[in-house]
Amino acid sequence: MSVNRHIILAQHPVGMPTSDDLPLRQGEMPSPGEGEVLIRTIYLSLDPYMRGRMSPAKSYAAGVQPGEVMQGATVGQVIESRLDGYDVGDYVLAFGGWQEYSVQGKDMLRKLDPKQAPISTAVGVLGMPGFTAYAGLLEIGQPEEGETVVVSAASGAVGQVVGQIAKLKGCRVVGVAGAADKCQHVVQAYGFDACVNYKDDDFEAQLEAACPDGIDIYFENVGGKVFEAVMKRVNDFARIPLCGRIAHYNDTEAPAGPDQLPAFLTKLLVKRVLIKGFIQFDYAYLMKDFVRDMGSWMQQGKIRYQEDIVDGLENTVDAFQGLLQGRNRGKLLVRVSEDPTR
Repeated sequence: MSVNRHIILAQHPVGMPTSDDLPLRQGEMPSPGEGEVLIRTIYLSLDPYMRGRMSPAKSYAAGVQPGEVMQGATVGQVIESRLDGYDVGDYVLAFGGWQEYSVQGKDMLRKLDPKQAPISTAVGVLGMPGFTAYAGLLEIGQPEEGETVVVSAASGAVGQVVGQIAKLKGCRVVGVAGAADKCQHVVQAYGFDACVNYKDDDFEAQLEAACPDGIDIYFENVGGKVFEAVMKRVNDFARIPLCGRIAHYNDTEAPAGPDQLPAFLTKLLVKRVLIKGFIQFDYAYLMKDFVRDMGSWMQQGKIRYQEDIVDGLENTVDAFQGLLQGRNRGKLLVRVSEDPTR
């Protein structure tokens, strides 16, 4: 416990982030001050938004600067406490970043009860991804019984929850994923009505067949060819919660022509389509509803989830590359140290 391994942002990546951009370093063990705790990281959450935090471009949140530890949500255990109400051994949700140990104050902590749910779910179905799905679908999508909902990245941390909530609302749910086993999983495990593989040569024909009545809601996580195919089939008054565009996060230049923006805007006008970008913290007022509803759905067995756990901080960069390439199956986590609750 005399050293702390951590991954810093050494330089802003161009294209896919590499270990040169995100090297593993070793430093001194941090020490908590008054009103702080020292946390041993158990799980590190890997999420697509992190690619934006590595960029110098202006965004909705401040980026990580070269030389700083890469940011990220963590689940860990308190090993030293100088904060009232937090004892050694407590499990906590924090924002400890890509490192083995971190020091946190009260504002960045939330206690976790492993008897209520596996502690890993605090950064998954019961955390930011689950809340993103809940807020985006219900507030922007506003699903109604009998409507058709299409979900891209359907087997991912957000997509798997979006589809299941849409089913609970009485919708026909069609997933889009990038592998046959992913499509099979969301249909069999989560109850999607269908799922199509965007890598298949006949992807557009499959999507059309799966959505015979058109598309009323498209939960957008991906962009690229999936978005283009969906836009050909949206119904009048369709709603598009714009959550992510992972297909474009590593773009280094503008897409090749011709310019499709005029035709796209015409489609929005003629079809009266609502498309709205959102960030989950804009809907913080829904958090109590989310905790109530998701907790109830999980207790009743109505919501299921899949985790993809990679062992070892040293494998974080490779795992993150896999996330951007769609290699993960479900919510991606790095297990930085042993989880005593499992």
